[in-house]
Amino acid sequence: MYHCDGFVCGGEPELQIEIEKVKVLPDMIMILLFKSGEQRLFDATVLEGEAFKPLKNEEVFNTASVEHGIVVWNDGEIDCSPEYMYEHSYEYPADSMVS
Repeated sequence: MYHCDGFVCGGEPELQIEIEKVKVLPDMIMILLFKSGEQRLFDATVLEGEAFKPLKNEEVFNTASVEHGIVVWNDGEIDCSPEYMYEHSYEYPADSMVS
């Protein structure tokens, strides 16, 4: 059990996953730097469905940025949860991120 905002909750508190930086690479690949300091490689081709179809356009995909810990594209019209991106990404050496 733990206390959260004045309430007693069961289980363990979930870690809040936030993205700090994103670097776009060719072929819909991204390097993500999480606020925890962990860096991971994400293959955005796993994003399926109508909402993500515009990302197949390289110009749209290259608009990736981070807003409030979430990767967004096209001025926030498209986004993906940091939890999903973390779960579907792979560890990547920290010395590879370009600031």
